[in-house]
Amino acid sequence: MTTEQPHFDQPKPFGTTAEGQSTNLYCLSLDGCLSVFITNYGGTVTQVWAPDRNGNFADVVLGFNEVSQYENDSNYLGAIVGRVANRIAKGRFILKGKTYEVAENHISGGQSCHIHGGNRGFDKAVWTVESYRNDDTPLLKLSYRSTDGEEGYPGNLQIIVTYTLTPEGTLAIEYEATTDATTIVNLTNHSYFNLKGEGADTILDHQLTIKSDSYTPVTKTLIPTGEIRSVDNTPFDFRKPKAIGQDIEHDDEQIHFASGFDHNYVLKGSLNWLRRAASVSEPDSGRVLDVYTTKPGMQFYSGNSLEANNGKSGKAYLKHGAFCLETQGFPDAPNHRDFPSIELLPEEIYRSQTLYRFTTDRTDA
Repeated sequence: MTTEQPHFDQPKPFGTTAEGQSTNLYCLSLDGCLSVFITNYGGTVTQVWAPDRNGNFADVVLGFNEVSQYENDSNYLGAIVGRVANRIAKGRFILKGKTYEVAENHISGGQSCHIHGGNRGFDKAVWTVESYRNDDTPLLKLSYRSTDGEEGYPGNLQIIVTYTLTPEGTLAIEYEATTDATTIVNLTNHSYFNLKGEGADTILDHQLTIKSDSYTPVTKTLIPTGEIRSVDNTPFDFRKPKAIGQDIEHDDEQIHFASGFDHNYVLKGSLNWLRRAASVSEPDSGRVLDVYTTKPGMQFYSGNSLEANNGKSGKAYLKHGAFCLETQGFPDAPNHRDFPSIELLPEEIYRSQTLYRFTTDRTDA
């Protein structure tokens, strides 16, 4: 039975937050290509409908049906995360000689740290819709002003995130930000993918390729040590296609620390140039996801702590039920001078771009 491609042209109500703010759901759609649903709560991608090799559509990202579920979610499903994505050790960093302390809102390996922007990061904000259209070039432009001192970060930060669909089956995400005081910024999207379909089995048989020769190892707290380590002869070598589950129970200490993969890969290519970071294929459906980015790093997370009881289809989300490919600056970058800087000065503009391109392995030979 063919699953048709869903779409709509006008925003739909998505519920009211606990603070009384109304939210909407927006659809970007190209016929026969992709349909992507996004809410202005957290700039969250709630659905991505992509065809398999036979033209049957399935929703391939995890998510919920109403805003209240996202308010209570601790997995950051589909959201824009920031002001700084990933971890900051002990919630502390030094900027221009001054020590800043941000919320220690997460515990890894018995040690608290700051993660994904704090107690109320960008994933919990209601973003302003600057532009929305669903024509030949479907587009949703969102903005948010993060005030000086919000979650402990310095400077008023103005952010614009633009989602665009292209006929090649690509969801493009462009980030732009400016500040009135020196600050740190590291924005990403935290979508969880399962190319079989949302809520379907695990992703352990998905074939993954990562364009990287090295990664940043971590301590048991999942904070980088500062080393950049070769993937040679390790379970972290995805330079050729490999099933995600092949080495996920390897006796490597790094795998043990994370109960799977939750590590930053150092991407090949010049910083700020768009290049391919990863490819994932799913054997049964034939769906293929290619990730392109201008960022220096990418966090590969194999859903090791994933747990949610009420997904969109009513199915529970289980461990290894999805994967994340979070393009980013390196975790804990402010505390490692050899890592690429994530500082943003008032005279600069923060810009980055990430593409998620959906195709299939179908051939018409």
